[in-house]
Amino acid sequence: MQTILSVAILITLLTSLLIVIRWGNVICEGPLPTSLFAFIAILFTSGLDVGLIMLPLTEFPVYADESAYQFANPLAVEFGFWGFLVWVFYFLTTFYFCIVEPHVKLFEIPFVKVLNNAVVIGTSAFTGYLFFRYLPNYINGLTEPMRYGIVALVVFSAVFSSTDVRYVKILSVASTWVFFALIAGMWFTADMGIVGFTGTLSEIGGYFANIHRFVVPITDYHAFYLFWWFSWSIMIGQFVSRFVGGLKTWQLLAALLIIPSILIAIWFSVLYYHFENHVEIIGFFRIAMVIVGIIFVINSLDSLMRLYTVNLDLTVERFGRRNYMLGNWAAMFGLILLYQFTPLKIEWIGLVVVALYAVIYTLLFRRRRDLINSLT
Repeated sequence: MQTILSVAILITLLTSLLIVIRWGNVICEGPLPTSLFAFIAILFTSGLDVGLIMLPLTEFPVYADESAYQFANPLAVEFGFWGFLVWVFYFLTTFYFCIVEPHVKLFEIPFVKVLNNAVVIGTSAFTGYLFFRYLPNYINGLTEPMRYGIVALVVFSAVFSSTDVRYVKILSVASTWVFFALIAGMWFTADMGIVGFTGTLSEIGGYFANIHRFVVPITDYHAFYLFWWFSWSIMIGQFVSRFVGGLKTWQLLAALLIIPSILIAIWFSVLYYHFENHVEIIGFFRIAMVIVGIIFVINSLDSLMRLYTVNLDLTVERFGRRNYMLGNWAAMFGLILLYQFTPLKIEWIGLVVVALYAVIYTLLFRRRRDLINSLT
């Protein structure tokens, strides 16, 4: 599996490099163009989930202890799993759905359409499952009925938000500001100061000094992350490409690699300061992390639900709001439980996405004249 993953990553990176070199000045614009801030907010909150909020504090000790990660500090390793280079996946698919897909329409081919939407639904459920799995670590004294109830309510909220694309955009922008507030509050209460913050932030330089190590899997756990990014890549590009507001290709790449990575670097630096200095996160800020995590889950789920329901014509207009909400809630909550009670893994979905990449590359080669026309 890791060999397949490594080859897929290298092809993805080389393709992205070719696109920027050859078509760097092509204008990318979606059918619902927004401002750069709104686009990044939608991308950031849709393309990331609760793991960004909840996982780093549990992973820093692992990266500090295991020999495989000793080439860099835990903050640099954590950033490498979430930031910069991995966002190339989203660039490639966003560019494809902005520029290429409207001409070649490969995702309207029945078997491609079915496979793509199966991936979207399966990955959406994994997002909910990840939240379900880690929720007890952040809410002390959580009973099992409360755990199931919170997840059911989160899924219901996401289904409601997905009924109108305006809700998705509003929630994305609002949750971005809430995330900024959480960072500022935890920075202030930890008494980091400018010196403490910049000192911690500088440790991310260990990632860029070792960036070549992150191209292919370092460990099985790193492979899990990379499969996770692959499983998200097509559907996120398909969704956020609608909101690109007239960026040149090189600007799109720069925006996707740099802006989300800055936000991730700041957040991880604040968390790492807490870890290194043994500053326990309790009370209000522990609750705040849960709330922001919940909002991120809703953001991710509503975007993906909006995507697959439009693709499959399972819309509010067709079925009515009540039937739409009940059907999607039951399906998504049921799939989340499927992850809980079966050996289903995100790596399997990642492999399906790699296979889907291979299909698209093959079809594009066969239709290379259409591809060339779309880029000229």
